[in-house]
Amino acid sequence: MTTISSICFKLKGLASAQCRVVNPSLFYATGTALATLTLVLLLAACGVDSKRFRVEGRFLNLNRGEFYVYSTNGLIDGIDTVKLEAGRFTYDIPCEREGTLVMVFPNFSEQPIFAQPGKSVDMEGNASHLKELTVKGTKDNKLMNQFREAILEASPPQIAKTAAMFAADNPASPVAVYLVRRYFITTPTPNYKEADRLLKLLLQQQPKNGELHRMQSLVTSLAKTSVGAPLPAFQARSTKGEKVNQQAYNKAAVAVFNVWSTTNMQSMEIQRMLKQKLREAKGKLQVVSLCVDPLQRECKDILERDSISWPNICDGAMFEGDVAKKLGIYTVPFNILLKNGKIVAKDLDTNQLKEQLDKLL
Repeated sequence: MTTISSICFKLKGLASAQCRVVNPSLFYATGTALATLTLVLLLAACGVDSKRFRVEGRFLNLNRGEFYVYSTNGLIDGIDTVKLEAGRFTYDIPCEREGTLVMVFPNFSEQPIFAQPGKSVDMEGNASHLKELTVKGTKDNKLMNQFREAILEASPPQIAKTAAMFAADNPASPVAVYLVRRYFITTPTPNYKEADRLLKLLLQQQPKNGELHRMQSLVTSLAKTSVGAPLPAFQARSTKGEKVNQQAYNKAAVAVFNVWSTTNMQSMEIQRMLKQKLREAKGKLQVVSLCVDPLQRECKDILERDSISWPNICDGAMFEGDVAKKLGIYTVPFNILLKNGKIVAKDLDTNQLKEQLDKLL
């Protein structure tokens, strides 16, 4: 079983993109295996079944390629692969309840689609200007179009302000749920205080929305790993059976909590860089890692191959494990950098982490 997937795009004429592994069910209990959906190119003459949902798309300046679809609230399990032929695609799924789908494109931009049973939507866009996509067919998708048009020329602070306004003005819409997640939680510059405020507004209108309750729990966990806070308490066993907790790392002059996977090359590159820094630090650096692989054997094989000796946790539960939840981990690669027991930075790439360690050591 796997609930994490490398999002790599293999478009004709496009250089290989660097992979980043994400938890596609971000605020939903993980499902079964990765699903790959074969898509038809010719559209059926009949309408959409009352228990299905369909997306039909047309793209200019892109003849062939593929992109990916996941759901934030369990409408589908894992990730579906959507293939584009002659600039067109059709994506048709079983659908007995409303749900949110997220399409991830070759430039790693996201497009949410709000699904309803028995409905279909049309997507039109230019591959050279993916920000200007339009989705027609339902009220919620129309609302998302309005938001996208409002932020076309906006700066990041203006985008966040507009997202907060849209969410507060439409608290009963799934669009509001997506905007809070996208612009206040799963962003390089999260704002957990604002996320918490908006989630409370949304829950007043959607008190039985399980996705909102999961988001609220995640925000609480993520707030505990804010810059300036100590590493939250956790207990686990390493792949060698050693007891591992936060105490040694909160006492260290410099420490790194690193999250990696054998399926993600960037995260393994960070592991190798940390091995070098640990050797150079002469006792001033402490490292602990969490491998989010579902199979401990694969984790152990890489640790042995790369001669990694520091504690590595691999509980086989991926992002649903106790340590991942307590530290609010939802993506890989991911890392937490500490100085004298306080978090000073999070989610740095290889070069950024190396530069910070050079300064601190």
